[in-house]
Parts: sequence; structure tokens; C-alpha cells
Amino acid sequence: MSGERLQRVRDRLRSFPDFPQPGVLFRDISPLLKDPAAFKALIDLLEDHLRASFPRIDYIAGLDSRGFLIGPPLAQRLGIGFVPIRKKGKLPGPTESVSYSLEYGKAELEIQSDAVEQGQKVVIVDDLLATGGTMCAACELLKRLKADILECLVVIELKSLRGSEKLKSIPFYSLLQYN
Repeated sequence: MSGERLQRVRDRLRSFPDFPQPGVLFRDISPLLKDPAAFKALIDLLEDHLRASFPRIDYIAGLDSRGFLIGPPLAQRLGIGFVPIRKKGKLPGPTESVSYSLEYGKAELEIQSDAVEQGQKVVIVDDLLATGGTMCAACELLKRLKADILECLVVIELKSLRGSEKLKSIPFYSLLQYN
């Protein structure tokens, strides 16, 4: 059953060579989002993984922007809250921020200072892990708030870029892996 669901998800991904720059093979989840059965299969698979792995999760933290598409329905299924981690300047009120390097440039992420309390258990969600810069920045933000990061969870991992190695001791799970 889960093999069929995983294949349904895999079948709804597409690749674009040389986007956003030459030499990059972009993995696009748009067809997955357009197909309600495939998107449900994705959320089912992620929910099953989290329920089997962790007896308690307080929040799903989603990365701007595709983590916002996966995180809220997953959090709703689990009966927990969702915390956005956004690009700089997009959140009101006091925030924590961190700068980091991207595959092709620099960026900055923010989280509201009161988003989580010390010791709360958080899973960070995004669509893809490439070099790991964005995920590491999100981990740094949650560490500053003294959250207990249970896992970094993505739909797609680009293994050849070795981003999961940057996460060091933080558990990591990817549904699909590509070289």
C-alpha cells in the first residue's frame, strides 16, 4: 500500500534542466499539488512516518515557501500547530533572524521570537533538501528559541549535494532521493 502511494507521489514530480541557472536540474512539485489523490498520498506517507517515529510533536515548522504547502495540512492531520519560518521582512513583531548561503547566493530567514517555547518538540518540513543551507538556517533559528528539533523532513533529497551531512546530529528523513 505505501509502495503504491510513494509511486503515485513520484509520478507527479517533474524535472526542468538548467533552471534557475545552467547546470541545475529543478525538481518541481507543482503537478503533485494539482492532483488531489497524489497530494493526499504525500500527506498520508508523511503522517504515517511521523506517527511511527515520535510519540509527541508540538509543532510543524515549515520553510518559506513550499514548506507552507506541505506543513499546514500535515500539522492539521496530526492535530498540532504550524509555525512559519519566512524570508526576512515578512513576519510582524519581534523576530530572530539568521543569514545563510544558498546554492546560488545568500539569503536570510526569520521566525517570530515567541513562535515556540523552550523544550517544545518541532519537526521542520520543506519540499526539498539540496545543499542544506536553508534547513541548517531553520535549525539555527529553532535552537535559538531552545526548541527540541525532532527531525528535518523533506519530500525530495538531492543526495549528490550532501545537504543532510550539514545537519550533523539532527535526525533527517526524505521520502524520495535523487542523485
